[in-house]
Amino acid sequence: MPSGDAPGPLDLGLLRTFLAVHRAGSFTAAARMLRLSQPTVTAQIRVLEEQLGRPLFERLPRGVAPTAVADALAAEVAGPLDALAAVAERGTADEGAGAEPVHLAGPAEFLSVCALPALAPLVGGGLRLRITAGLTDDLLAGLRAGRYDLVVATSRPRGRALSAVPLADEEFVLVAGAAWAARIGPGRVAAEGPAALRGVPLVTYAEDLPIARRYWRHVFGTRLTGPAAAVVPDLRGVVAAVAAGAGISVLPRYLCAADLASGALVALLEPEDPPINTAWLVRRAGAAEPRAVAQVRERLLAAAPGW
Repeated sequence: MPSGDAPGPLDLGLLRTFLAVHRAGSFTAAARMLRLSQPTVTAQIRVLEEQLGRPLFERLPRGVAPTAVADALAAEVAGPLDALAAVAERGTADEGAGAEPVHLAGPAEFLSVCALPALAPLVGGGLRLRITAGLTDDLLAGLRAGRYDLVVATSRPRGRALSAVPLADEEFVLVAGAAWAARIGPGRVAAEGPAALRGVPLVTYAEDLPIARRYWRHVFGTRLTGPAAAVVPDLRGVVAAVAAGAGISVLPRYLCAADLASGALVALLEPEDPPINTAWLVRRAGAAEPRAVAQVRERLLAAAPGW
């Protein structure tokens, strides 16, 4: 310590703020998580640094980086503080109108077709739920900043701030509406590869054809070239357009299973090794988990094998 005196007891509130900054990676994000102002968080960290006589964070153009002292302190206090938070949560987080809503984010189509039906019984039983749809990178940034409790991500996040577990594997399938499937002809794609699809309109959800390009590379071993005939920024709209005769697309099987079963869509190829993408269920690492958030997480993991 600057005075040479031994430090007194550290305030639990300061340690709680410190741990939030360490996990969030910025004063602003920690302030949002703690429902404090950013100047208050900055001031509390400054007080803690003065008490310890050591800097805890290196200020960066965007956020902060923990020092070795901060990493050691976080490892020491995280368990006890999370245990205290869990005790406090049991006393305040009863289900009902007074409970904080659970904020779940992810791809709009996956949440609508898979997650929301699985969570409907919890909502019917009193759970308060808020849904946000968006792209994985943006949603993970929001999770780090404390805007969401859980995120369904299409890629595994990096870094120690977030904890991810596999939720479900989505298989991609090349489909056409019944009329286009008849025009292309059964078995032609298996026999001729992408040449059988020359001149057939492609419907996708983004200009850069991400799912279709991956399918072409994985299944046909070639690069997909040419623009999409139609771009619909919602895969449910892509399903509707293709089923109505717009052309072909590559879609997650879970999203078009009913249309494949009814014949509204036809799988043009059933490769032995179809492209698969893993969806991840992500939360903030080490954070105390409110009862309602744990219920949502456990229900999604339990329902996932049926997707």
